[in-house]
Amino acid sequence: MANHLSSKKRIRQNEEHRLRNKYVAKTARNAVRDIRAITTKAEAEALLPKVTSMLDKLVKTNIIHKNKAANLKSGLAVHISGL
Repeated sequence: MANHLSSKKRIRQNEEHRLRNKYVAKTARNAVRDIRAITTKAEAEALLPKVTSMLDKLVKTNIIHKNKAANLKSGLAVHISGL
């Protein structure tokens, strides 16, 4: 158990950040899943910029690795072009 005030605060902050990171990462994963489930090309193309933006924000805050985001974005672009 933490004894110092600063370490107690750090524990609280880490928990808040963990939950926030978990939420935004899960939201992005769901968005990727949803865009893969879309069968019409127009809908998927309309949604692609939003999903790309979500992935870029996760990279910016170090929630996911930049190569993972690039891989996901590339895969989505290939999927949409094949519709």
